[in-house]
Amino acid sequence: MFNKLSKSKIPITISAIGILVILFLISNRNRTLPVFTPKDFNPELVDISLQNTQAEHTVANFKLINQNGQTITQSDYENKIYVTDFFFTRCPSICPIMSNNMEKLQEIFLNDDDVMFLSMSVTPEMDSVPILKKYAQRNGVIDSKWNIATGNKKHIYNLARKSYFAVVDQGDGGLQDFIHTPNFVLVDKKKQIRGVYNGTDNEDVLRLIGDIKLLSK
Repeated sequence: MFNKLSKSKIPITISAIGILVILFLISNRNRTLPVFTPKDFNPELVDISLQNTQAEHTVANFKLINQNGQTITQSDYENKIYVTDFFFTRCPSICPIMSNNMEKLQEIFLNDDDVMFLSMSVTPEMDSVPILKKYAQRNGVIDSKWNIATGNKKHIYNLARKSYFAVVDQGDGGLQDFIHTPNFVLVDKKKQIRGVYNGTDNEDVLRLIGDIKLLSK
């Protein structure tokens, strides 16, 4: 796991990660990323209605509200490579680590206009826009790169289960339904899933950085 770094240490950390990514790319220069369909996932991660489906899969369109109270949709990510995750602001365990790592990804790809980030709250009834705004400010979110989003709970939970295959447990998105996952999901410009990573694990985050670089080539 990455430790929380002060802002003064971020450039040093980014440089070290950059060297590792270069070595990673040299050793994997001929590697290509798979395109994931429902059958490529552990069946426990796939909604029953989609299990064993071999057809091509693209993530569904979405309509959410970001940290600035603005409506965001798939059109805001059109022709973009993006990483998405599911979190909640009151999470005391994995979410701070995930947000810290997402911030590092944001810094690494700050000047790459093709790369964006999307975090969706799994407790939208508690994570209002003002709360998300404070969370975004606390985690160094750059509005043009990273949306911290809320919206209809059933919509968000359907995205997690039927679109991004980010969670194991089944549910209806109702009042008692709750999901909690460390997964970062990599989506390409065609809305296809190209990788799933543990957002709390430094080796997996490094692998994600390398894979984003591959897609950006």
